[in-house]
Amino acid sequence: MKKLSIRTRVLTGAVAAAALGAGTLGVASASAGQTDTPAAPAAVQADTQNRNLAQTTVLTTEAATRAAQAALDAATKAGQRVTVAVVDRDGITRVLLKGDGAGPQSPQSAERKAFTAVSWNAPTSELVKRLAQTPNLKDIPGTLFLAGGAPVQAKGAPIAGIGVAGAPSGDLDEQFAQAGVAALGK
Repeated sequence: MKKLSIRTRVLTGAVAAAALGAGTLGVASASAGQTDTPAAPAAVQADTQNRNLAQTTVLTTEAATRAAQAALDAATKAGQRVTVAVVDRDGITRVLLKGDGAGPQSPQSAERKAFTAVSWNAPTSELVKRLAQTPNLKDIPGTLFLAGGAPVQAKGAPIAGIGVAGAPSGDLDEQFAQAGVAALGK
């Protein structure tokens, strides 16, 4: 047998170690994807009987815009310069239309009237009457107990509110808000 040089022996040993290491790594990699436990489902269903879920009815953006435009059109036809707000059940403004010439206070007033109407599921003109017996209602943040707000209902439950502000009387504001509600029934 021929004697190998130290250099040849070191290189041969290094190549053998690399080949052995590569083979071991390949086996480890191949078995890494295999486990004894079954794979988890792609999506975990927390509650298949819907005990933790709530479904709500909301106006679409298109419907809210249609209602606001109908209220603004009714006011314009009557020669009034108003702002119309439509809020969702949570009081979040979905649509705000400030008519030409409407006063600077009208956007906030319209939003607060809409919020008040949806919060109590009643026209704000009726809620004004409740203040006589419960005057601290007016202290609830975000509310405005002046005529001009109307609730939008689905199956008797409030789902939105329409508020109008800027006409010389709350009765007119509320008449325009009701025109917005009526437009949803068409």
